[in-house]
Amino acid sequence: MLLLSTLVVIALLILANALYVAAEFSVVSVRRSRIAELARGGSRLAAKLQPIVDDPKELDRYIAGAQVGITISSLVLGAYGQAQITPLLEPVFEGLGWLQAAAAQSTAAAVVLVVLSVMQMVLGELIPKSIGMQFPARTAMLTSAPMGFSLRVFRPFIWLLNGSGLAVLRLLGVEHEERRVHSAEEIHALIRESSEGGALEDDEEARLRRALSLTDRRATDVMVPRDQMVGVEVDATFADVVKLAEDAPFTRLPVYRGDFDDVIGTLHTKDVTLAVANGGETPSVRELMRPVLTVGEGTRADRIIALLREHHVQQAVVTSHGRVVGLVTFEDVLGEVLGHLADELKRARSAKRKKGKS
Repeated sequence: MLLLSTLVVIALLILANALYVAAEFSVVSVRRSRIAELARGGSRLAAKLQPIVDDPKELDRYIAGAQVGITISSLVLGAYGQAQITPLLEPVFEGLGWLQAAAAQSTAAAVVLVVLSVMQMVLGELIPKSIGMQFPARTAMLTSAPMGFSLRVFRPFIWLLNGSGLAVLRLLGVEHEERRVHSAEEIHALIRESSEGGALEDDEEARLRRALSLTDRRATDVMVPRDQMVGVEVDATFADVVKLAEDAPFTRLPVYRGDFDDVIGTLHTKDVTLAVANGGETPSVRELMRPVLTVGEGTRADRIIALLREHHVQQAVVTSHGRVVGLVTFEDVLGEVLGHLADELKRARSAKRKKGKS
């Protein structure tokens, strides 16, 4: 009966250690967007967990609580197991006849330590760590309730340990990072590992790498050069505009005054089509054109995307020293990410547009 109760206590201590390990690895592995999505879907556990994963200080405190729990459960397991099981094994080794009393006690203690350590490592650490990393959202939510209770119980220890750790870091001149930020090199490594592990197809890997390279691409790398631009003169007649809209392969045309160095707007062929369909007085180019966005030749591709979205436009004029050198569109930048898929989409839209004209 004593042995059974001892084994039950040991199992509970290993289970407690497993819970804290799973809680720690799941909360640092889970995506904040996933928790936010589950919270919006009505999950109460996700709603309680969201403030923790969103706040670096709360997350740091949560992790510290898990580490305190792991330490306490490990220490108690070792002390309790040694105290309860060693006396039960000692007579067994003495009965073998080749060990004296002192040696039998030491041997029994060593065997208990090794067995408990292996059980603790496999059942209390390796398995829950794998579960926490493989199913982070579900594990983090399931362990959030016992972790909430533990945080209240361990509050003094967490305050003491976190404060001591920060003080040591300050003495060493190390700044405390509250949230882990991956460098570009680390992200490239993660993409490579995901591809090698079969989580990404070759084309998906290529698109992700191209997306990361947008910061290295400039407007001049993705633009349509000036000599390939198709535009409309601001004083052109409506008949000329209609013919140009029918023949041009683009749906948006820069409007210029004199030459391309003085681009003053953008004309959408859809507006020309609507004007024709409505009949009545023919509008001028000035009446139909929309505002134009201008970017410098050295503007990064990712910044161009942000500017286009911010101004709700699809293209921008690229300038260098006051002179227009090209035109960049959202499709041009998107093509850097999608590669050949962007060309297929362009061809599909072009075919659809030609069919609509016919």
